[in-house]
Amino acid sequence: MKKLYSLITAFVIILLLNVSGCAPTQIVREKASLSSERLINKLEANRRKIKNFEGSGTLKVDSNQLKTSASFKVTLVKPDSISLIIMGPFGIELAQTLVTKNDFKFYDVLHNTLFIGETNEHVLRDIFRIDLPFSDLMDAFIGSVNLTKHLYKEPNKYSELDDVYKLTYSDSSKNLTTNYTIDMNKLGIVDYKLSDKSGDAILTGKYSKFNMIENVAVPFEIDVQNRRENQQVKIHYKKIVTNSKDISINFKIPDDAKVLRW
Repeated sequence: MKKLYSLITAFVIILLLNVSGCAPTQIVREKASLSSERLINKLEANRRKIKNFEGSGTLKVDSNQLKTSASFKVTLVKPDSISLIIMGPFGIELAQTLVTKNDFKFYDVLHNTLFIGETNEHVLRDIFRIDLPFSDLMDAFIGSVNLTKHLYKEPNKYSELDDVYKLTYSDSSKNLTTNYTIDMNKLGIVDYKLSDKSGDAILTGKYSKFNMIENVAVPFEIDVQNRRENQQVKIHYKKIVTNSKDISINFKIPDDAKVLRW
């Protein structure tokens, strides 16, 4: 149970890191260089196109506490539902989680135990070990970043060379600096770095093997490192479907499952 819980926690952390990190989104190629305002507007407009999302693949975790891999399936239905299933060998289901704006359910298949509770910032922080509101959690699962706060804010640094754009945002109140690298040829953000006031990396992310889905560039390979926690997570998506009427969340558990409140 401890290993299973750690695996799910690590998986969600890496997805959540995408919120403050890299979120590849389609950019339309143009001959002239884009201004930072137009670039951010295009990224944010495409983020909002995804209404539902379903992806499956493999996950590898390397940290001081855990070194393992597993198969997974994640389903998101906006505005308020996320389902995560962790699978073992031969596709055997080990655990499933359902999180909504109001409540959450975590079912441990091996122990036939269902954990339930109310969704709030404290619960999300306790379960997923990261402090993020539910809206950001939703964005994380579709590999997007909410750029609303940057829509009317000029980056501290902005440059373009050979179709590669680099943006730097400094937050003096938190002593943090965020760097984004956007490759127009790959149609998405390919590199992300969050640094402290000394310039030391806190979080880094690399995104590759983009496929166009619903006119949005989605990375099928994700490699993110939490330098402070000495944690690396690699995600390989084998299949992704978006904005389909066939996408739905089906969270079913046995009638005899033991129920515990978180």
